[in-house]
Amino acid sequence: MSPTTASTRERFAALVGNPNVGKSTLFNALTGLRQKVANYPGVTVDANEGTLEKDGVGWRLVDLPGTYSLRPKAADDAIVRDVLTGIGAQAPDVVVVTLDATNLRRNLFLLTEAMDLGLPVVAVLNMVDEARRAGVEVPTSRLRELTGIPVLETVATRSVGIDDLRAALVASDQVPDRVWRFADAALEKWLEAAPGSSSWRRLEALRKENPAALEQEIAGRYAWINEVMAGQRNVPGARGRTERIDRFLLHPVAGPAMFLLVMGLVFQSIFTWSGPLMDLIDTAFGSLSASAGSWLPPILGDLGTSLVTDGIIAGVGAVLIFLPQILILFLFLGFLEDTGYMSRAAFLVDRPLRALGLSGRSFIPLLSSFACAIPGVLAARTIPSRSERLLAIFVAPLMTCSARLPVYTLLISAFLPQMAIWGFIGLQGLVLFGLYMAGMLAAVVVALLVSRNDSSRGRELPLVVELPPYRRPTLRGVLLKLRVRAGDFLKRAGTLIFVISVVLWVLMAFPRAEMPAGVSDEEAAALQLKQSVAGRLGQAIEPVIRPLGFDWKMGVGLIASFAAREVFVSTMGVVYSVGGEVDEEDQGLRKALKAARDPETGKPSFSLATVFSLLVFYVFALQCGATVAVVKRETRSWRFALGQLLTYMVMAWVASLVTFQGLSALGY
Repeated sequence: MSPTTASTRERFAALVGNPNVGKSTLFNALTGLRQKVANYPGVTVDANEGTLEKDGVGWRLVDLPGTYSLRPKAADDAIVRDVLTGIGAQAPDVVVVTLDATNLRRNLFLLTEAMDLGLPVVAVLNMVDEARRAGVEVPTSRLRELTGIPVLETVATRSVGIDDLRAALVASDQVPDRVWRFADAALEKWLEAAPGSSSWRRLEALRKENPAALEQEIAGRYAWINEVMAGQRNVPGARGRTERIDRFLLHPVAGPAMFLLVMGLVFQSIFTWSGPLMDLIDTAFGSLSASAGSWLPPILGDLGTSLVTDGIIAGVGAVLIFLPQILILFLFLGFLEDTGYMSRAAFLVDRPLRALGLSGRSFIPLLSSFACAIPGVLAARTIPSRSERLLAIFVAPLMTCSARLPVYTLLISAFLPQMAIWGFIGLQGLVLFGLYMAGMLAAVVVALLVSRNDSSRGRELPLVVELPPYRRPTLRGVLLKLRVRAGDFLKRAGTLIFVISVVLWVLMAFPRAEMPAGVSDEEAAALQLKQSVAGRLGQAIEPVIRPLGFDWKMGVGLIASFAAREVFVSTMGVVYSVGGEVDEEDQGLRKALKAARDPETGKPSFSLATVFSLLVFYVFALQCGATVAVVKRETRSWRFALGQLLTYMVMAWVASLVTFQGLSALGY
């Protein structure tokens, strides 16, 4: 490729390496803020994609998932193999193989495979400072001599060697595409005689022709690795600090206790620390919506003003209100990942979760779902096994997210007395705890049922977790991850939540009802709701929800909950003509719910049986259109997303039916 040709198009470089070699940090140092999260054909694993420019040449860089080999055993291995071999997309112009200088022997196997692809390869020895500080000899010159390819030294956390790597990319069209030789003479002779465009293609043909040749191939690679590492001197106890820490953090008793403490801190941060920020966003958008009427042009009229305030502004607010939870979650995850603790956490919880068809990789997605199912579903990207990733996504909505709390608080505080049970345990708190436990128990049962009927169960590889040395995270690296992940959330989920909010406004605003003279604003709002599309939908589904103890007004609340579960509270305020902005603590709304009567029987609309039926419904039902949309995005399957929605709706209907009919039979 001539320099002229190179400058006429964007060139493509792929970064590959084993897990925990600092590849993503290297990618961040190369691209800075010029990056995004991109999906690749045929898989559900994402890869980070960024750009850079050097000497007038534009580069597109892809940070592929960490892998130990190009023979795929999981989704992340498959994406690396497919991208490097050009399956479904353009093959890269150069492959950058990142190697951990502190553990080079293990890393070199992937390098030998990369050099068989028929592509220019640049090898990067990362973390050379840690290696030399630990007394590990780094054979840079020997590796360069034996391969004939550029071999660079970097310290990605401090951007050391990054300029040299950029220069190597520009000069990569001069790098030979196949210089490595097998130490096994018989195999090398076969490769020279066999037809094929690259050693990798010829090796694939040999594996199909003679499966036993794979063992010979692996032996040949390790023989060459031993040649590279011959004479390397390692100082005993190089990982002494890491081993001392692991003796505590992986201790049979102290390890799980510390794990629960760390995860409890993450959980509390997501669940409570985001509260003030979410309240601030909610207040800001509430004030913006309230004041919009004064500066919007009169030509818009009441309907146009309502579209802007209740549809557009409320829709944007519904997107941004999730952002604090996303930021706090990924801030903690960034620090835990960069220190090396996440690998230990996965190891500790692997055994109990494996009984459910999951593994230690599923814990963080499920934990974060207690704040919101959306970050939980997004966090499931870190699970390499496709079946386990889909199972984690499937059960994530059963975790009791914070959006359910306003509904729980309203109903429990309005209809259950503040009385003590067993001396110090309050009835209201006990019921709330029971709702949380019901969701978790349901997740366990669903996971067991799905995994027991999963034909791929038993073929999944056991968890092989890399325990890297403990490292000090850099604030720049963590914040860069935070920015990329938060931006990805806003782009992926934000538009969907916004659209759902506007659609909900349209359903509640049309058709316009004719108002009799002298009605109050609250009565007018209730009349408009009854005659709107949403109101008519509520009346249409009343025959289905009547056996659960729900009337059409509650049906409107259930429909509105698809924008966000907590919308049920404000919808009830409109339905029962409670003026002003209402929340779960509003005394007027509580009184209105208590006073509501069935127009036909005169009985209370909210009997105790109805209240518990409604609570149980919200435990199981997937009342969140944004979650459905994000699940579709992550799985690339409307069948999966709608199947999940239908499954939990049926579960919710059956559980509510049993609850209402049972309590009604007992006289409640």
